[in-house]
Amino acid sequence: MTAADWEAVVGLEVHVHLKTRTKMFCRCELEYGAPENTHTCPVCLAHPGALPVPNARAIEMTILLGLALDCEIAGHAVFARKNYFYPDLPKGYQISQFEAPLCGRGRFVLPTEDGDREIGIVRAHLEEDAAKTVHAGGATGRSIGADYSLVDFNRGGTPLLEIVSEPDLRSAEEAMSYLRLLRQTIRELGISDADMEKGTLRADVNVSVRQRGEDGFRPRWEIKNMNSFRFIGRAIEAAIRQQVAAHEAGEEVVQSTYDYDADTDRLTVHRSKEEADDYRYFPEPDLVPVEPPAELVERLRGELRERPADRIRRLGDELGFASAAELVTTGNEWKAEALAAEGVAWDVAAAVAMNRGDFLPENAAPLARIVQASLTREALDEAFAAAAAGPIDAEGYLARTVLGDESELEPVIDGVIAAHPEQVETYRGGKEGVLGFLVGQVMRETQGKADPKVVNRLLREKLRG
Repeated sequence: MTAADWEAVVGLEVHVHLKTRTKMFCRCELEYGAPENTHTCPVCLAHPGALPVPNARAIEMTILLGLALDCEIAGHAVFARKNYFYPDLPKGYQISQFEAPLCGRGRFVLPTEDGDREIGIVRAHLEEDAAKTVHAGGATGRSIGADYSLVDFNRGGTPLLEIVSEPDLRSAEEAMSYLRLLRQTIRELGISDADMEKGTLRADVNVSVRQRGEDGFRPRWEIKNMNSFRFIGRAIEAAIRQQVAAHEAGEEVVQSTYDYDADTDRLTVHRSKEEADDYRYFPEPDLVPVEPPAELVERLRGELRERPADRIRRLGDELGFASAAELVTTGNEWKAEALAAEGVAWDVAAAVAMNRGDFLPENAAPLARIVQASLTREALDEAFAAAAAGPIDAEGYLARTVLGDESELEPVIDGVIAAHPEQVETYRGGKEGVLGFLVGQVMRETQGKADPKVVNRLLREKLRG
């Protein structure tokens, strides 16, 4: 069998820190980067007799996300105790949801060039995050090989929304597209920054393989706490590669939790995979069930706007699917719309939006004049840097136009060719990389005002002669 005879089966468990002012079950304020163990109290440190009180805003945010995912919103949701013992879990259990989550089955529409793919949502449930363990010493920053570990309880108790997908994704690329679009959906709802670098969005990745046409699922591997799109993609591809090799060699693939090593591009087993029975779930006795009023659900439904997936399809008619998807999932769409509203062609506006930094919305009009003029790169760089800081006046930049008139550039190019015969012969000998040097000389002679595209074309034409 070949790799083409196998297909990947991927599901994601996405964990999102909700952007509330306080923790899930106490009034400790949330502050990213605060000094260690400065935002704690008897509740989040699990002192005897301390009782949890649910964060109403976190519940509303969870319902809002559930509505955006077309989930069934529970009329009766129950918090449960998920029992396990880690040093960063002071109670010895995590308050989570299991049999009766706030948001039940739903769907996520993933646009592709070949049409929409519907990814099933199993549930979106609300829980508290564990504290943060910092492993010190050793070479890896992981528990294995560390000299010792410290625990920062500031993060313990942060409202954590977990979104569990069906195993409907069929490649690493599709999984990353799903995750990027889900992140943008979360950001636009205003419920989280969903920043992987800060750990406010993490993902557990479940991967298995099966022969094409095969029904059912084979044992899966779970890759825990991934916080990089690139590493998620690489880890999925590594899992597919290793599982296919194991199946074809007749080896047993055991359901386990794995760690991904980016240096070796391999997965290594961490522990056997826990199932629900291992956590001994039971209803949290210190919390009453949550029964969201119908009027609350309808009010939150009224806050929904056009979904990112819908905008990708709409903008795809103007830009093509790939550009529209990049524009929306990177959050740069508003810049393109602001420039287009001032008369900039959509394709130009999209290119500018994806290649330039943010700017103040009130600067859209002067920037529209600037991007439609043929300005030097330095002038554009300065204009956009200024437009992010305060009001700008286009007139100060419009005089710095690029030099694209062939009749003005040809004498300069002829002079550069005459002054560098050795580089000219090297280019004509087949080493085209020398062209960059000659272009640079023309740019120097014109003080950076020459249009690089015109310079490249004229140089190539003259050097062929």
